[in-house]
Amino acid sequence: MRIRYKKWARPELEASKFYINNPEEYKGKWKEQFEKKENPIHLELGCGKGQFISKKASNNLNINYIAIDLVDAMLGLAKRNVEQEYKEKKLEPKNILLTRFDIERINLILDEKDKVERIYINFCNPWPKGKHRKKRLTHTKQLEKYKQFLVQNAEIYFKTDDEDLFNSSLIYLKESGFKIITKTYDLHNEPIFDNNIQTEHEKMFSEQGIKIKALIARYF
Repeated sequence: MRIRYKKWARPELEASKFYINNPEEYKGKWKEQFEKKENPIHLELGCGKGQFISKKASNNLNINYIAIDLVDAMLGLAKRNVEQEYKEKKLEPKNILLTRFDIERINLILDEKDKVERIYINFCNPWPKGKHRKKRLTHTKQLEKYKQFLVQNAEIYFKTDDEDLFNSSLIYLKESGFKIITKTYDLHNEPIFDNNIQTEHEKMFSEQGIKIKALIARYF
């Protein structure tokens, strides 16, 4: 999704207590950045405006969340959405961190010491052209990188509107040694997630009559 430049985003992010400006320095040390270091870590790749992660994190204070995106404007909006969600629940955002980074190079900021237990990938770019498919966040190339910081039995939760991306992702996951635990081609009529939180894209596509595809895969 393209978004207009927002001049306020970078200053607000740099002033935020839950924004990490230099994530490379925290590789292998992410647990120490949270108040409750013993909590498991869940990761959202491509958090966009943060509607999903703000609700997910504020509803699950026993889990620490890291949300990554590459666009300052997106992260600025995510930061504001996080603040709003936690304010409404009279909470402080102590179990969530936002950071800006290129997910294709994710192994520069996470390793086996970080012990990520779950990855969320929601409505990522489908990169339909053959020459671009390796850029997909679910591509085998990327999955092999994720395996470097996932713990045994870690899970990937994936949602998309794109059927080709979904079917290809099923193949990518199996190629990389993940087991498909459950899947659906119509999430809203066949729920496979507990307390599914709809993203902005999810609502938009659903209103257009496009069925949401979803899966849970496990890394053994």
